[in-house]
Amino acid sequence: MFKDNKRLSPSDTLIGQGTLSEGKLNCEANLRIEGEHRGDIVCKADVIIGESGIARSTISARDLTVAGKIFGDTSMSGRLIITSSGQLTGSVSASSIIIQEGGQLNGMCHMELSVDSRQRLLTEHDKTNQQAKDSGIKDAKDKTRQAV
Repeated sequence: MFKDNKRLSPSDTLIGQGTLSEGKLNCEANLRIEGEHRGDIVCKADVIIGESGIARSTISARDLTVAGKIFGDTSMSGRLIITSSGQLTGSVSASSIIIQEGGQLNGMCHMELSVDSRQRLLTEHDKTNQQAKDSGIKDAKDKTRQAV
């Protein structure tokens, strides 16, 4: 009747409006906070702080969207988005940051390229160098022909 070989997949986590949670959260899937959380958050996926959400936390995530309030340091491997209603007080480390008009970021900011961005830039740099070398060889051949 029931299959024993069901695959367990991570599901999104919601801390609803009117809920206060405390302690360290470790998430494999997305996390959305509409209530209040106090404590560290470590998430391998995306974290969203809704308009009514408050996080008094150190947050580590892939991407972070802030429409509510965060008091604490944040670190993202991807991007930080602060919407027009969002407020973040604390230091930020992310590969890209988007702050909509009205959004607030109060603290220090450190931007670092993601691994994918670095590889893409290196590939583009290598292509540009190769084109320059090819162009230099062509120019040298043209000059040689003109000299003859």
